[in-house]
Amino acid sequence: MKTFNKFTVVAALAVAAASGATAVAAASTLEIVKERGHVRCQVGPPSPGYYNLDSGGDWYGLDVAICQAVAAAIFGDKAALEIQSVSSQSRFTALANGESDLLSRTATWTMTRDTQLGIDFLSPNFYDGQGFTVRVDSGIKSAMELAGAKVCVTTGTTTELNLTDFSRTNDLNISNVTFEDYNVRDDTYLNGGCDAVTGDKSSMAGNIASFPVPSEHMILPETLSKEPLASAVRHGDSQWRDVVQWSIFALVNAEELGITKANVEDMRANSKNPNVLRMLGVEGNLHEGLGLSKDWAYDIIKNVGNYGEIYEAYMGDGEQGIHIQREGTLNALWTNGGLLYSPPMR
Repeated sequence: MKTFNKFTVVAALAVAAASGATAVAAASTLEIVKERGHVRCQVGPPSPGYYNLDSGGDWYGLDVAICQAVAAAIFGDKAALEIQSVSSQSRFTALANGESDLLSRTATWTMTRDTQLGIDFLSPNFYDGQGFTVRVDSGIKSAMELAGAKVCVTTGTTTELNLTDFSRTNDLNISNVTFEDYNVRDDTYLNGGCDAVTGDKSSMAGNIASFPVPSEHMILPETLSKEPLASAVRHGDSQWRDVVQWSIFALVNAEELGITKANVEDMRANSKNPNVLRMLGVEGNLHEGLGLSKDWAYDIIKNVGNYGEIYEAYMGDGEQGIHIQREGTLNALWTNGGLLYSPPMR
């Protein structure tokens, strides 16, 4: 897998010239990607569970798996991928200007972002909410006890805006201590530069697990916000949006149908369920509207598994997981009381 600025966050991106912007808008992203031979997928600085680096310098995580699924759908190979690590402040500009084909990096879907930045959000792949991490020995038991506190927060995020709103609404006079990099933010908190750190609760759970003594820290009970985390593509290319969106839906639909990385070969050869046969390209022509091969969904599952497998590996109790329970949460399948849902593939 190719890596773009493996450890260095892209600090700034030039605004495309008018002619270049027009060319990007007019071109078919799928054709460009096929000609290039790989997908350019944007994540953020390493964040446990979502996008992180192993000892060999390879990226892994829930959002990385979505990048891999799109690469597999197009090329039959999850490694046909260039991972770009981009700062929170530059991420949307990078996508809108064509530096990236796809953004998959814990981005919250909001109205302003969806309507004013030249990008389109897809269906959420993880439902989260913002909270606070504090030291156990601080004695703080509630976010309402943070009056006058210094709180570490990543800049250019909804997290920063929500923190300001929360402080103002509750007259807490919280001081925002801002950082571009999650890791610098957490290091500052650990070194006593802040009384608390705020972020999406799932990310904070993963971060606490990586702290020197995790038991010395706790997440406060309050949830400040709704954080529907979703991938995004550049506005104006509906075919590319369909390719990415249905690649994500394929992960969820495969879990609904019981198709896994281990049994996908057998299911394709022996299943009598028309829904399985259509999805895996044995029957019908679902692929034609996407401009992909008949095996596109089969290739996704063969390469990366279904959504449940990905969740367990990186968010759950897998070797690289951060041990966040899925059962009984919004991130369960709709059949299990959650919000994850794929439209019919027919």
